[in-house]
Amino acid sequence: MLYYPLFLKLQGEAVLVVGGGRVALRKCKKLVEAGARVTVVSPRILPEFEKLGVQVVAREFRPSDIESPKLIFAATNRREVNAEVKRCADARGIPVNVADCLEECSFLVPATLERGNVQIAVSTSGQNPRLAKQLRIHLEKLLAELDKESERVDHKHATS
Repeated sequence: MLYYPLFLKLQGEAVLVVGGGRVALRKCKKLVEAGARVTVVSPRILPEFEKLGVQVVAREFRPSDIESPKLIFAATNRREVNAEVKRCADARGIPVNVADCLEECSFLVPATLERGNVQIAVSTSGQNPRLAKQLRIHLEKLLAELDKESERVDHKHATS
């Protein structure tokens, strides 16, 4: 399945992340960088969440947690909870990313690379995240080489 590539403006937007482990933490970091107002719901939360400035609700997920977020991430280690989050999100028409089930995702999060105002997203439509990561690493190296070349050219022109 092909997905439509898209960059979302999340500055100030409510985003719900259900889960308090490493996968949820990784997603939260990127959401906070994008300026989203993140609420994390999980009975157990890694201490690193405290440093992110997200709202933490330390309890099990409830359907009432889904009021009006722009996006929802289901990132628990419990299949039944992730499936319930998906059902609730679908009932409200809210896009959801389900960490443990590609088929239940209404959107994917690509591997990304940022350099200044340039953002590059790489996706394999969820089929091979490892390849997407390898492509991102290769692009990072390529951009670093281009930066060096640009600096050489800029320096050459400045001294001419």
